[in-house]
Amino acid sequence: MKETVKDFLYRYRHGWILSYFLIYLSWFAYLEQTVTRRFHVIHMPVDDYIPFIEVFVIPYFLWFGYVALAIAYFFFTNAQDYYKLCIFLFVGMTVFLVVSTVYPNGHYLRPRVFESDNIFVAMVQGLYMVDTPTNLFPSIHVYNSIGVHLSVMHSEKLKEKKWVRRISFVLMASIIASTMFLKQHSVFDVITGCIMAIVMYTLVYGGELLTGRRRVYGRPYRQINS
Repeated sequence: MKETVKDFLYRYRHGWILSYFLIYLSWFAYLEQTVTRRFHVIHMPVDDYIPFIEVFVIPYFLWFGYVALAIAYFFFTNAQDYYKLCIFLFVGMTVFLVVSTVYPNGHYLRPRVFESDNIFVAMVQGLYMVDTPTNLFPSIHVYNSIGVHLSVMHSEKLKEKKWVRRISFVLMASIIASTMFLKQHSVFDVITGCIMAIVMYTLVYGGELLTGRRRVYGRPYRQINS
């Protein structure tokens, strides 16, 4: 018997939490329009020694698919892992919005002149046009990448798929590196993103990777069979 729309909506009713993106995107758009000139400059001396490497625009853009694919995968396979990932991501994203609102920030790290002229530079120039060098820390690219990788590492279904875990780690590491090599973020943004991820890890997962035990929240996690 074919599944009715009502049955489908009930089965995946946990999708309600994704409405958070409406709040996030609206708030972020407001910040991008208002935080333009008057802001606190984010800079660390080490930033000046990090070279601009345009090829890292590839992992930087892959971040969008990386996060979306993880949410979609757990949405259809495991409700508890899905909720944990969403809580991890959305709490951090909210902290980022609050910080950017009460402490407007930006940087002047972007190169004024590009030494090369290739497709990667063109992609970076396009990125710079749509994304202002403001609202930087903690870096959501860094924070969300760590959150997605943690969700992969904690997934029982992906436990035996070592190739998935390895690809996830490489992608996470390359995305973090890309934020600095593209001059999108200061090292300070990366550090604060990592610190916030560590804090949220202890709150959401309770140190499961460190203890080797899977934490149970109330009732056993519900497996969703597609």
